Amino acid sequence: MLEPSERYTGYTAYDYLEAGVDYRDFGWAKQIGRVPAYAGLDLSSAQAERTARLLEQETVISLHEHVQVFPENMDYLRDHIRQGREPTGYEGLSRSGLTAVFDNGMDGTCCISSDAGWKYQDVLFDLGVRMADLAHQDYVIKGETLKDIQHAKETGRIAHIFALEASTMIENEVDRLDVLYGFGVRQMGIAYSEANTLGSGLKERGDGGLTYFGERAVARMNKLGIAIDISHSGDRTCVDVIRASTKPVFITHAGARGLWPTNRMKTDETIIECARRGGVIGIEAAPHTTLSPSHPLHSLESVMDHFQYCVDLVGLEHVSFGPDTLFGDHVGLHDAFAANLSLGQAHANVDYEKVPYVDGVENPAEAFGNIIGWLVKHDYSDDEIRAVVGGNTLRVLEEVWV
Repeated sequence: MLEPSERYTGYTAYDYLEAGVDYRDFGWAKQIGRVPAYAGLDLSSAQAERTARLLEQETVISLHEHVQVFPENMDYLRDHIRQGREPTGYEGLSRSGLTAVFDNGMDGTCCISSDAGWKYQDVLFDLGVRMADLAHQDYVIKGETLKDIQHAKETGRIAHIFALEASTMIENEVDRLDVLYGFGVRQMGIAYSEANTLGSGLKERGDGGLTYFGERAVARMNKLGIAIDISHSGDRTCVDVIRASTKPVFITHAGARGLWPTNRMKTDETIIECARRGGVIGIEAAPHTTLSPSHPLHSLESVMDHFQYCVDLVGLEHVSFGPDTLFGDHVGLHDAFAANLSLGQAHANVDYEKVPYVDGVENPAEAFGNIIGWLVKHDYSDDEIRAVVGGNTLRVLEEVWV
């Protein structure tokens, strides 16, 4: 983990408002030091220096995170979410080494007006409030173009790119994609576990594939320049989307089902088809997802087992990272919203031992420092590391962001 960026001035979320008057302050989790630092790398001094250099010098992009801070006491979680004022973790981001981050908000649990989530008006409210906060500081900038990412790198900032994990909120109105693009959304999933008007999610008993409306939505995303994500889509829907899209597609946060056999992981067929058409898979690290037989207690080592599997399957140029971390108790979030997030179906029929957090990839502040450290320790070259922590993602965005 780096020292705080020189550009970071100490701003905290919603500093321009008065806590207790303009919003309720629930008491936020620590962004730094909530859990012990990862001790599993054991780098030599030369390896540690190389890791720090790469983290500082390279363009580092996370394909999938949730950079908000959650309440320290998760009993307040639903009240916090209903308030509709998610705080961005600026302090943690200042130590992350990230150049750009795709922030997926919390639309699956965006329960401002309904416990079911995914409501269009709630998503727009969430996006608008988050943008108002970003506009009151100068370290994390709103990222919408490749030039924004380049500007962030050149000036020591972070480009924050709005993304949504599904398109459920557009219902049957394709023009809502234009509105969301106008709000700054530059990446969208097709379905989040449950089927919607576009296609099937990974939890469904039967996968009907991409619908005719889904084909229209994919075509509109291609025209707008919204990157498409199939992480939570069903197997047939994934392949249909890849084939329907005129642009490469992302699997922003997943792993390999060939290594860990749950619906949440992707089949070899899907990963290969994604790569064949120029796409990239970002390796996931949310609790109890990318486990492996060699490392069944979820940790950095489990995550990197999936990285190596995918590199062997489709080549290093089609693999990146979307750790899917946040600031706070991620396991507690899953426990509270298991039904909304379809966790039972996502992990069905595979036993695993529960951990309180993913050791080494617990939050956005530490994730890429430890990932790069692992790559250094395992003798990946600078060029290879440069590709998987940002270069591969940039290559796809050059095609997708028109």
